[in-house]
Amino acid sequence: MSVSPFLAAVNQIVDEKGISKEQVIETIEAAISAAYRRDYGETEWAVEADFDLKTAKFKVYRVFDVVASEEELEDDERDLLLDDALKIDKKAKVGEQVRQELEQKEDFGRIAAQTAKQVIIQRLREAERDVLFNEFKENEHKLLNGTVQQVEGKNVIVNLGRINGALIPKEQIPGEEYHVGKRLKVFVKEVADTGRGMQVIVSRSDRRLIEELFKKEVPEIEDESVQIKSIAREAGSRTKIAIYTDVDGLDPVGSCVGQKGTRVHAVRAEIGDEMIDITIWDENIDQFIVNALSPAKINKVTRNEKEMHATVYVDEDQLSLAIGRSGQNVRLASKLTGYTIDVERSDGKSREKGVDTSEKGEDETSKEK
Repeated sequence: MSVSPFLAAVNQIVDEKGISKEQVIETIEAAISAAYRRDYGETEWAVEADFDLKTAKFKVYRVFDVVASEEELEDDERDLLLDDALKIDKKAKVGEQVRQELEQKEDFGRIAAQTAKQVIIQRLREAERDVLFNEFKENEHKLLNGTVQQVEGKNVIVNLGRINGALIPKEQIPGEEYHVGKRLKVFVKEVADTGRGMQVIVSRSDRRLIEELFKKEVPEIEDESVQIKSIAREAGSRTKIAIYTDVDGLDPVGSCVGQKGTRVHAVRAEIGDEMIDITIWDENIDQFIVNALSPAKINKVTRNEKEMHATVYVDEDQLSLAIGRSGQNVRLASKLTGYTIDVERSDGKSREKGVDTSEKGEDETSKEK
């Protein structure tokens, strides 16, 4: 069966824009209605069109709301008494609508044709935007491959395929360089439909990027035999990740590290020189705090559960390890466990405060699953 040029054009729009054929037909009908009202009707009229895609022909109707009495007539152009409505449609009922077929017109004027064109363009843009939004909303909080398309000052535009994502300064890895054509993996942090169109914010610094990278490299995490319980990250420098398994005989740390470190190295290859510490989550909070402060050896933990505060005691030669350079180790351990951690020498002569995690944002606090 031969395809009409009109139908072929519609099919092309459907294929190129990803819009359904029904949406294209609705757009055409809206354009015909606007054009007919412009040339042959009144601005106040409610006009609808039925378009037959196979024949490329249409019928136009004037639409009325059916009311019971003259007291209910609010708009003479759009309301119709039941008695008059029955003359148009014998099945007319109060509260419903009737459609009166209008005379067929094909010689629309230039202005009407321009109106129809504008309606079609606008409606198709809106439909395409809706398709893209729904498609990318499903990718929110997922890992995607992207290519740097443009660098605008401190902002980086990342091509994600059919749409671009914005990699703003606070979502970038400190010190990471971006140039046009660079390929990188990004975490889709937010997909929003704004008044100016769709906005996609992507991130390289979000701690959930680490989680998604491990899911990609470690089958045991993907199938949930190994669980990521908590992540604390200072992007570009160091990440601590707490993992757990209830599968007998399965080594969760070994699963994440991989043979000769291949899996953890694959994750690090995506984020530069950032260090990754993998530790065991424990339901015993004291033990979890000890694990989180690795590689330091902890002698004792005291804890105030109500205030989410813990003090750990270490030998003098373990003090610098527990605290870490610029306090990073204790700071990340605090974020990982959710407890403010202070480090003291076992003889009580030295003390280092950890981080008050209650004052941190979502991306910095621990995450229980």
